[in-house]
Amino acid sequence: MPPHAPDATVTVRYWAGARAAAGVDSDTVSGCATVGDAVAAVTRLRPALEPVTAVSSLLLEGVPADRDAALPAGAVVEVLPPFAGG
Repeated sequence: MPPHAPDATVTVRYWAGARAAAGVDSDTVSGCATVGDAVAAVTRLRPALEPVTAVSSLLLEGVPADRDAALPAGAVVEVLPPFAGG
């Protein structure tokens, strides 16, 4: 994976309950060095996301990622809230 680019733009996509809380499918943010920075940025943009992102799994380029994972330029972060099923 390329080194992080803190001035790069990243896309954060929302799924299920995260999409409902955000009211949109995705947001674009910049100035984020880590996945956690991107999540914090979208939470500032859309405060209703805070309880959802606190319990969500995060993907970076389709792979599970920790909040301290470095963001490459043009990265896509996905927010996947817990799913109930039966």
